[in-house]
Amino acid sequence: MSGGSVQILVAMLLYIAMVVGIGVYYAKRANESSDNYLIGGRSLGPWVTAMGAEASDMSGWLLMGLPGVAYWVGFSDAAWTAIGLGIGTYLNWLFVAKRLRVYSHIAGDAITIPDFLSNRFKEEKKIIMTIAALFILVFFSVYAASCFVTVGKLFSTLFGTKYIYMMMAGALFVVVYTFVGGFLAESASDFMQGIVMFFALSVVLITGISTAGGVSAVIENAKAIPGFFDFFGIAQPKLVDGVQQIGEAGKPIFGEAGKYGLLTIISTLSWGLGYFGMPQVLLKFMAIKKSSDLKLSRRIAIIWVAISLTAAVAIGMIGRVLYPDALRTQSASENIFILMSTNFFIPIFAGIVMAGILAATISSSDSYLLIAASAFSKNIFQGIMKKEASDKVVLRVSRITLIIIAIIAMIIALDENSVIFTVVSFAWAGFGATFGPIMLFSLFWKRTTRTGAIAGMIAGGGMVFIWKLLLKPMGGVFGIYELFPAFVISCIVIVIVSLMSKEQSKEIQDEFELAKTAEV
Repeated sequence: MSGGSVQILVAMLLYIAMVVGIGVYYAKRANESSDNYLIGGRSLGPWVTAMGAEASDMSGWLLMGLPGVAYWVGFSDAAWTAIGLGIGTYLNWLFVAKRLRVYSHIAGDAITIPDFLSNRFKEEKKIIMTIAALFILVFFSVYAASCFVTVGKLFSTLFGTKYIYMMMAGALFVVVYTFVGGFLAESASDFMQGIVMFFALSVVLITGISTAGGVSAVIENAKAIPGFFDFFGIAQPKLVDGVQQIGEAGKPIFGEAGKYGLLTIISTLSWGLGYFGMPQVLLKFMAIKKSSDLKLSRRIAIIWVAISLTAAVAIGMIGRVLYPDALRTQSASENIFILMSTNFFIPIFAGIVMAGILAATISSSDSYLLIAASAFSKNIFQGIMKKEASDKVVLRVSRITLIIIAIIAMIIALDENSVIFTVVSFAWAGFGATFGPIMLFSLFWKRTTRTGAIAGMIAGGGMVFIWKLLLKPMGGVFGIYELFPAFVISCIVIVIVSLMSKEQSKEIQDEFELAKTAEV
C-alpha cells in the first residue's frame, strides 16, 4: 500500500473511530428498553431529526449512484430524478411529518410503521402488521445490500483490494456499531454524517468547477457531447459488451442524442412519490420530541436536500468533462466521486472527503438494518408469535435479527458489478408503492378501512415485482419506472375496496378526528 493510500486509510479510520464512539456512548440508554433501542424514546431535536432523516434516506447513492448517472448519460436523467426527489421531500415534510408524529402517539404510542398501521385500524388479528413487516424485511435487505455494494466499491477502488473482502469488512463495521448503540446512536451519527456528506459534496463541486476552468467551460464541453446537456435529450454511450468504445482521437464515442420524452420525465419525477413510504424517514418524524419542532426540521431538510442533489448532479457532469474516458462501464461510472477526490486533494484530505461516502453508507445501512430488525422482533415476534415476551427478550431478538438480515444483504451484495442506482431504485419503488399510498390514506382519508389497507399494500408491493420482472422488459409504455404504476394501482385499490367495505368503528373515526387537531 502506497504512502498516499495509508494517509487516506488513516483519515477514514479516524472517522470510523468517531462513529464507534457514538455507538458506545449511547449503548447504556439503548439497553434500557426496546423503545429506546428502536425509536430513542421520542427524544430527537429538530436538527438531528432533519439531518438524520435526509442522511439515512440518501445513502451512498447520493455520492456515487447519482453522480454516476450524470457521468454516464448526462444532465436530463439525473436532473429530473433530483427534481422529483426534491419535490417529494418537501411535500412529505409539509403534509405527512406532523400528522404522523401526532397520530402515531395517539394510536397506541406506536414505535414502528407496522405498529402504527395496525393500531390505526385497531387490529385484533395482526394481518396489516404482518404484511408490513414482511415487506420491510424484503426491501430493506435489498436496500442494505446497496449500501454494502457502495462501501465495497469505495475501498476496493481506493486500496486495490478484492471487492468482496472490503464489502464484508464494511458490513461488519455497520452491524457492530448499530448492534451496540441502536436508534440513538444511529440518529446522532446520522446528524454528523449529514454534515460530512454536505461538506464532501461542496468541496468536490467547488474544486471541480475550478479545475475544469469555470462554469462556462463545463457547460461548453458538456454541450459537445450529443444530448449530454439537454433537458429533453439523453447521451447514449456507444457500447460493446457493456464497455464504452474509444475513438481514434482517444475520446469516448457517443451515438446520436436520444429523446427524453414525457413518459420518461414522469418516470423519473415519480421517484418523489417514494418518500411517502420510506420507513427510515417516517420513523424520524415519529421520533421527534415535539411536533412543533417539525417546521424548523423541514426548513433544514429542504435546504440540505436542494444543495446536495444539485451538487451531486453537477459533480457527475464535471467528472465527464475532466475524465471523459476514465470510467467506461455504467458500474464503473459510479466511482467518479472517488476519482475526483483522489486526484484533487492530498491523500489525508481526500480521506476526509471520501469519508462522506462512508458516512452516507453508514447513515443509511444502520437505519435499514435497525428498522428491519424491529419489524421482526416487535411486530412479528412479540406482536404475533410470542405476545408475552419480555422487553429484554425483544431487545435480544432485535439484535439477532439485525445480524441475520445483514448476512442476507451481504449475499445479495456479492456481485461487484451491481449498479447502485439500479439496486436502490427497486427497493425505493417497493417501499414507495407498499407504504406510500396507505400512509397518505390512513393519515388523511377517514373512510379508509382495514380491508382497503390490506388490499392496497398487497397490490402496491406485488405490482412492483410484476411490473419490474414481467412488464418492463416489454418496453414501450411498460418501460416506465415501476414505482409510478404500482403507486397509482395501490391508491385505486385502497379507494375501491374501502368504499365497498363496512365503515370503521366510531372509536377509530373519533381517533382520526383527534389526530387532525392534537399537539404532542
